Amino acid sequence: MGESSNFGAELRRLRRRAGLSLSTLAARTHYSKGFLSKVETGAAPPSPALAALCEAELGATGLLVELLPDEPARRRTRPDTRPSGLPALSAHFVGRLAGQRSIRAALEADGGVCVVSGMGGVGKTELAVRCAHRLESGFTDGCLFVDLRGHTPGRGPAEPAEVLDRLLRMLDVPVDEIPADVDDRAALYRSRLRGRSVLLVFDNAAGAAQVRPLLPAEPKCRVLVTSRNRLPSLDGATHVSLDLLSDVDAARLFAAIADVDAEGAMVRSIVERCGRLPLAVRIAAARLRAHPAWDLAELHRRLTDEADWFGEIDDGERSLTAALELSVRDLGAAESRMLGLLSLHPGGDFDVCAAAALTGVAPRAADRLAERLHGAFLLSQPAKDRFALHDIVRAFARDSVLAGMPEQQKVAGLRRLLDAMLATAALADRLLIPGRYQPEWARHLDPPEPLRFAGRAQAMAWFRVEWQNLVELSRAAQQFGEYERCWHLAFVLRGFFFETKLWDPWIAVHRRAREAAAELGDRWALAGTNSHLGVALADRGDLAGAAECYRDALDLYREIGDEHGEITVRANCGWVEHFRGDHETAVRNLSFALGHYERVGNVRNAAITRRGIALAQTALRQYPEAADAAERALAEAEELALEADAVRALNCLAWVHFEAGEHRRAAAAYQRAADRAGSQASHYEQARALTGLGNVAACGGRGTEAVALWRRADEAHGGLEPAMVAEARVRLRFRVTGGTLAQHV
Repeated sequence: MGESSNFGAELRRLRRRAGLSLSTLAARTHYSKGFLSKVETGAAPPSPALAALCEAELGATGLLVELLPDEPARRRTRPDTRPSGLPALSAHFVGRLAGQRSIRAALEADGGVCVVSGMGGVGKTELAVRCAHRLESGFTDGCLFVDLRGHTPGRGPAEPAEVLDRLLRMLDVPVDEIPADVDDRAALYRSRLRGRSVLLVFDNAAGAAQVRPLLPAEPKCRVLVTSRNRLPSLDGATHVSLDLLSDVDAARLFAAIADVDAEGAMVRSIVERCGRLPLAVRIAAARLRAHPAWDLAELHRRLTDEADWFGEIDDGERSLTAALELSVRDLGAAESRMLGLLSLHPGGDFDVCAAAALTGVAPRAADRLAERLHGAFLLSQPAKDRFALHDIVRAFARDSVLAGMPEQQKVAGLRRLLDAMLATAALADRLLIPGRYQPEWARHLDPPEPLRFAGRAQAMAWFRVEWQNLVELSRAAQQFGEYERCWHLAFVLRGFFFETKLWDPWIAVHRRAREAAAELGDRWALAGTNSHLGVALADRGDLAGAAECYRDALDLYREIGDEHGEITVRANCGWVEHFRGDHETAVRNLSFALGHYERVGNVRNAAITRRGIALAQTALRQYPEAADAAERALAEAEELALEADAVRALNCLAWVHFEAGEHRRAAAAYQRAADRAGSQASHYEQARALTGLGNVAACGGRGTEAVALWRRADEAHGGLEPAMVAEARVRLRFRVTGGTLAQHV
């Protein structure tokens, strides 16, 4: 017991020096806390695998292995065989606890096969070797490790015949007894493993065809495979896919190698620049350690230089560029072309229709190509019908794949994507706000077949998924000089942004569109974009900015003789005048516009304008007239089956009743608005209605009820702008003190 005690005492000393509890060390090594306690006290013998794992965790290379007690001769099923050869454990390893658990569970089953897959540089071999060291002692006939060279610089994948030859030699088969035929070699290999307990580690596999002849028939043997491909055809295997490291684990890895504090903001920023890819993190940390004159700020500065980023992730022996080139090397021409064109997509993720548009192939063909890229870990799949490029893969594909493609192919791909997204957004806009004016170009755009949805709910769902991509596409359109598509995108996004109150992207997209229209010299586009930008600014509460946009739009419409545009801007000005407090001028302008809409039969615009008149008349205390205008607006919206407009009209009518002191009627209208807004997922109008109900409760002295309703309003929409929403201004009159509701004096 003496030698075990010496080992245990040293383990306890190293553990305490590292500031680790037994529970923490147990979690990191996957040995139980009770077993580790027995090892420390000398009650249980340590193993080489335990020593190697603890040394790696405690940064104590060689200090524990030399204290291992002499091991008694182990009884083996075959006395003539002692295969060995696992690579040394890395001194720096973090995280991957779930992966280790999955691998261990897979290899505890009879005949268990586990495939660890992931993109190049994600740490597959590190994890497999670590797990193999951990499990090796459980295999009485040892462990065989073979690099299959699936992605090795300067060398092709090892042929099954070559690998079987090596395996048979490792199993002590004389050279002159190894058959020439690959099938005969496989049969002899399986025969030699019969009755034995061996852990077989096949690293860096190119594909399932390379691995399949190497699988033993002996159930006591286990197989651990690593590959940059998912190897789905090994359907009897357990598949463990490795993702990037978490922020915390990436920082821990960098700090351990570079010998710096893992908690600093600069370290977090550096590992984020490395994409949290273990290989990139390791190289960056090694470069910092190799340059004593550098500090973290210098490394960060170098990694921030987009032009030579890949050059910085190269320490002379390891290169991220080389690793990714090996992954791309095995792609077919169609997959490689798709990867390059996908790097043009400016958004975070995309569907098959976007991939099809970029590459100019049918959606079904695009799906097959994307699946192959996903199988090679060059695409991720954040949702069942969405794909994404890792930032590092995107940058590599842009610099190394896309750069080699003719310029006309790149431009054509981006235009196809813009056209497909624009056509789909135009359809969604028509469904989202039926009756809204769309110019000729928008009415005749033809979206891809899989995206020809038919209802408002589908349109809203599509917009919610794609709006960020559409915003980024508008930026790309401007950058690439696609000015017409740039302002068209803004036009078809306006309705969605109005419904969802996403003011910042709404304003940003329309400012870009205004610049694009000016570049084209298209005065009608410039006038319309100015008018829509004014609506966005006014809706957010920037009334001065909105008035300026409306003035510019009005001048342009008058210059080109567009009466409809001029009238619409006059109506918009009326809303601004109301919110600025000039209610009489607001009623005049809105009434002028209403007369025009009634003459031309534009019922929807008439209903919208009546709401504005009702609000201005309410401010002038003309309650009967205001109620009549709001009720007519409600009737017109319902006649046209415009549910969102009907909800707004109900809120408007409720406000008229509230200001007139008819709180019971106000509450009834607000409740109807809240119910209908909820069914339409119109969160902003629902919040307005709930706020109004809370105001009614507060005025009636029902403080607890009021606070509960206001809380529900905040949950529906995170804050209404008091400058634009009268209900929000009323709510500000009340304060909650010590649980009691009181009115501000």
